[in-house]
Amino acid sequence: MTSESTKSSSIRAAAVRAVLADDERLMREQLRARLAEVWPELDIVAEARNGAEAVKLVEKHRPDVVFLDIRMPELTGVEAARHIAQMAEAGSGSEGEDRLPEVVFITAYDQYAVEAFEQGAVDYLLKPAEPERLARTVQRLRSRLASRGSTQEIFGAPLQQVLHRLAAHFNPASLSAPLTTLQAQVGSTIQMIPIDEVLFFISDEKYTRVQTATREAFIRKPIKELVDQLNPEAFWQIHRSTLVNVQAIERVERDFRGRQVVHVKGHPQKLEVSRSYAGLFKGM
Repeated sequence: MTSESTKSSSIRAAAVRAVLADDERLMREQLRARLAEVWPELDIVAEARNGAEAVKLVEKHRPDVVFLDIRMPELTGVEAARHIAQMAEAGSGSEGEDRLPEVVFITAYDQYAVEAFEQGAVDYLLKPAEPERLARTVQRLRSRLASRGSTQEIFGAPLQQVLHRLAAHFNPASLSAPLTTLQAQVGSTIQMIPIDEVLFFISDEKYTRVQTATREAFIRKPIKELVDQLNPEAFWQIHRSTLVNVQAIERVERDFRGRQVVHVKGHPQKLEVSRSYAGLFKGM
C-alpha cells in the first residue's frame, strides 16, 4: 500500500460519523447544511424520519453522534435515545464494548426541556439551529469524542434521570408511577417485597434475582423493563444485567483489571461496573 493510500485510509478511519433524525425534511436539510459549514469533516451516514427508523439506523451504522428531534412519530427522540442506550449496552462485551453515540436533542423552545438538558448529561439544539450555537455544540462534541478512553459517562445516572424526566414531560402517559412493591418467588411461595428493601437486581436470560438484606427472590422481568419502572434516582444501572440501590452502596473499589466494583452494605456480593457506566463514580 502506498503512503498516500495509507494516509487516505487513516483519514477515513478517523472520520466522525453521524445520524440525523427529524420528521421534517426541511429541518434535516438545514441541519445538514449548517453542520457542513461548522464541521465539514463530519460524515452524515444516514437520515431518519422518525424515532423507530433512527434506532434501526444507529444499530446499522454505529455512528459516533446522533442528532434526535424530540417530537417524532412512532418513537419520540427521548424514547429513541433510551432504546439506543439499551441496545448499546446489551451488545457490549467484557473487552470491546459497543459505545453509545453522543446524543444531541433538537427541540423547539421549551424551558422545562432546556433546564433538563443543561444538567450536562446530553446536549441540545433549539430549532432552527443557529450557526453560533451549533458551533458551540460541535466544539463540545469534538472534545468529548477526543477524550473517550476506557470509560464513558453518557450511560450514567444523569442520563437515565434526564431521559426519565423528559419522557414524563413530553409524554406523561408513557410512564407509570415507579414500582413500590414486587411480587417475587421465594422457594415455592410468592412474597411481596417493598422496593426500598431491595439492595440490587441481577438478571440472567430468564430470571432477575432480587436481593434484600435477608432474602433472595426471583422474578420474570428483565433489567430493561425494570429500568423504566424504577425511580432512576434511587436505582442506578451499573451493568447491562445489574441495578443497584444507591442507598445500599457502601464503597466502590478497583479490581486487579482496573474495573470498578461496588461493595454492598451488609452483603458479601460484589457488583462489577461495566465501562459504559464507569462515569457514575467520578474520580475512581
